[in-house]
Amino acid sequence: MLSVINLKKYFPIRGGLLSRTRAHVQAVDGVSFRIAEGETLGLVGESGCGKTTTGRALLRLVEPTAGRVIFHGQDVLASRGGRLRELRRHMQIVFQDPYGSLNPRMTVRGIVEEGLIVHRLGNRRQRLAQVQETLQRVGLDPSYLDRYPHEFSGGQRQRIGIARALALKPRFLVLDEPISALDVSIQSQIINLLVRLREEMRLTYLFISHDLSVVQYISDRVAVMYLGQIVETAPSEELYAHALHPYTQALLSAIPTLDPVKRLSRIVLPGDVPSPVNSPPGCRFHPRCPWAKEVCRRQAPRELDLQGHLVRCHAVEKEVLGGGDYRLPKQRTLE
Repeated sequence: MLSVINLKKYFPIRGGLLSRTRAHVQAVDGVSFRIAEGETLGLVGESGCGKTTTGRALLRLVEPTAGRVIFHGQDVLASRGGRLRELRRHMQIVFQDPYGSLNPRMTVRGIVEEGLIVHRLGNRRQRLAQVQETLQRVGLDPSYLDRYPHEFSGGQRQRIGIARALALKPRFLVLDEPISALDVSIQSQIINLLVRLREEMRLTYLFISHDLSVVQYISDRVAVMYLGQIVETAPSEELYAHALHPYTQALLSAIPTLDPVKRLSRIVLPGDVPSPVNSPPGCRFHPRCPWAKEVCRRQAPRELDLQGHLVRCHAVEKEVLGGGDYRLPKQRTLE
């Protein structure tokens, strides 16, 4: 359904008397992945690694600097006018903040109906019926039509945001950390709702999150992002059982657990995440990687395909091809 090819998004840093561009924040730098129809791809990584920017660039909520986004054979980045509007009808987003993403001056009906009006779908009565049906689908009472966002809880507001995205009956949804701002007791309800909607409406998801436990539950495949680049992609079960990249292993070891043995075996990465303005040469992870060698500092690793398990790591490549003095980090199996 969706192919992303070498996607880049650089934000200019301006300064000086004439506000000239002095540098760029390389928020997304050469990201490529594919999502099959009906599949959920989880996109994970530390805060600031470029996950949200990637999701927004797919929909052109921020204009990409370079790359291609192909949706059902059509180039999203090359589309203009009515063609782009038609594509956007089938590609929607659910934002992270259920408070800031809803217009406080609009009623529930106005929020959910707005997309139908923009795309000129149906008359007033048909749009009202569609809004009521969508609210029922996400677990809200249609009698809430004339209420305002401030009258709802956080979980109800996120359901309104989901209803707004579903009103146009899209085929692809970007879910930008849809539960991170909610109480723990509500998070499971929203996740189960998203799973049910995916089955009922045959939706395809890009699920962006930093909660690896949730990503494991909802995703078919998982892509791990670090400093604007994807370093590992694999089916969910394979990644959680046999992570190859040292950064992925560190993320998995940070998952909260009650097992004292696993808590003692956590991988603590040294140093801080480098600045995306001045990314390290070679492998971007090498300043924090305990297994880094000289080649990691000089040369960026290529993508290695191990029967559908994609990874960018010199250590893994040397292990697979043989030779070298690398010792791969111990694989950690999550129960």
